[in-house]
Amino acid sequence: MIIAGIILAGGQARRLGGGDKPLRLLAGRPILARLIASFAPKVSAMAISANGDPARFAAFGLPVLADPVPGHPGPLAGLLAGLEWAGTLPDVKALLTLPGDTPFLPDDLADRLGERVEAGAGAAVASSGGRRHPVAGLWPLSLAASLRRFLVDEGERKVGLWAERAGAATVEWSSGPVDPFFNINHPDDLALAERLATGCGAAADGNKGCSGHG
Repeated sequence: MIIAGIILAGGQARRLGGGDKPLRLLAGRPILARLIASFAPKVSAMAISANGDPARFAAFGLPVLADPVPGHPGPLAGLLAGLEWAGTLPDVKALLTLPGDTPFLPDDLADRLGERVEAGAGAAVASSGGRRHPVAGLWPLSLAASLRRFLVDEGERKVGLWAERAGAATVEWSSGPVDPFFNINHPDDLALAERLATGCGAAADGNKGCSGHG
């Protein structure tokens, strides 16, 4: 199955003092650069979901998609932007969503989620340690119209509720030795991620060894 990917970079990082979390440096590289390097080989095309001046992402050479609906409704707006963009690409059947503040995503994310969608699930989302992470998911492009109704007509915002509505299967990863879905919200999280990234060295760059695969 041919898929496209989108990195959800729209968070305002208030608890980190503002700015774009995916542009924060980790072991000398922007988190965004790590995600692109890991997942560009897995997808036929990749974009970034973010509002504001797209020029701040120009160095990465990817399309930057603003929310297609007003009111900054959160990650689901980025998912909708990605689904509608991917719908213009030849042969693409589904969209992989990658949270932009999660630097240790497992390198088998696309493959394992894709197995569930190809087996007939309405979509597929990740889980670790018994906790679901619906922002890391794979979504058939056929969901675009129903997601727009969910956002615009129903005024819903919760990613977990949308995953249930879409019939998403849950795919579990091990949460050790490092939870691959560890995300950065606070300065302490960024400091811990820096220690993990530098401690794991090359393994962290490839999302191998540092991220517990299951």
